[in-house]
Amino acid sequence: QVQLVESGGGLVQAGGSLRLSCAASGRTFSNYAMAWFRRTPGKEREVVAIISMSGTVTYYSASAKGRFTISRDNTKSTVYLQMSSLKPEDTAVYYCAADQIFNRLRAGGRVDYWGQGTQVTVSS
Repeated sequence: QVQLVESGGGLVQAGGSLRLSCAASGRTFSNYAMAWFRRTPGKEREVVAIISMSGTVTYYSASAKGRFTISRDNTKSTVYLQMSSLKPEDTAVYYCAADQIFNRLRAGGRVDYWGQGTQVTVSS
């Protein structure tokens, strides 16, 4: 089992920045690719960013590219999402996810582990 706990969400004005953190415990963190997803009411959950086990490969959604940066620290078993130039449409619950298969995170369906989520609200 892997436990994932997100933090860092909150209220921010448009154009501002936030950094989300996801602390993992349980199994060996470096054995898992990690991802951030988000969900807004009435919409499907969407993948925001993914990072490989070693951190050398990343993937970003079109909406995240150029504004968000995913990173990980395997010594701290933590993955981060640095969000900049935030827009009201970024308002969502952000979820951390872990899976041993990078492309399964891209598909966003059956994923090994999910966190509880953290709310991000961007005011205009």
